[in-house]
Amino acid sequence: IQIADKIGLPLMVRPSYVLGGRAMEIVHEKSQLKNFVEEAFKAAEKNPILVDKFINHAMEVDVDAISDGKQVHVAGIMQHIEEAGIHSGDSACVLPPYKITSSAIEKINIITKQLAIKLNVIGLINIQFAYKNGKVYTLEVNPRASRTIPFVSKATNTPLAKIAAQVSVGASLDQFQLKPWDQIPHVAVKEAVLPFNKFPDESIFLSPEMKSTGEVMGISKSLGSAFKRACIGAGN
Repeated sequence: IQIADKIGLPLMVRPSYVLGGRAMEIVHEKSQLKNFVEEAFKAAEKNPILVDKFINHAMEVDVDAISDGKQVHVAGIMQHIEEAGIHSGDSACVLPPYKITSSAIEKINIITKQLAIKLNVIGLINIQFAYKNGKVYTLEVNPRASRTIPFVSKATNTPLAKIAAQVSVGASLDQFQLKPWDQIPHVAVKEAVLPFNKFPDESIFLSPEMKSTGEVMGISKSLGSAFKRACIGAGN
C-alpha cells in the first residue's frame, strides 16, 4: 500500500518466476490491492512479488532476436493488436507492425541489440516493449525462445530455432545468410485460440494472466485479409 501511494495507480502486481502470467493483475482501485497482493504471494511461494507502474492504453511490441555474443540478428518486430497489459499469449500480433513510427522501430532495434550484447545472450532472446506518445518502454527481457518463434520463423521463412541451436554451441551469425525481417512481401497475423466456447462460465475478459489454449496464423497481402484468415483459423 505504501508503494501504491508512492508510485500511484494503476499498478501491475505480479509474482516473479511464474509461467503464463499466473496471478498477475492490473490494480485500478486501492481496495483491490490487498487481495491481489495476497494471491500474488501465494503464487510466488518464497520468491518476491513485483509492483510496477502500469502504462495505460499503450501499444505492445514483441521482438525476437538471435545473438552470438558479438552480433545480433533481429528476427522480427511484431505489434500486438490488444493493448499492453494483455498477456502476449492471448494477443493477436502483426508482422510487420501496422501502426508505429519508423523512428520507434529503429529505437526498438537498437535497444534489442544493446540488451542482447550486454546480457551476453548466446542464442535466442525475446523482448517486450510498450509504445505510447512516441516513447518506447522496455517491459521485460527473456533470454530464451518465446512462443512467437514458430510464427516469426514461418512468416520470414527462417528456421530460427535450428540456427539458434547451432549458435548456442559455437556457430557465428556470419555463417547464415539471414535476411532482414522487414523485407517480407506479405502480412502475417498470429491469433490466440481461446477456450471460452468450451467453458461458458469462464470470464471472457483478457488480462495479464494467459488463457489461450493454442494459436493460429493468417498470411495475406493485406492486414485485413491476414487478420480475417487468422480469426477463421482460430474458430471465430
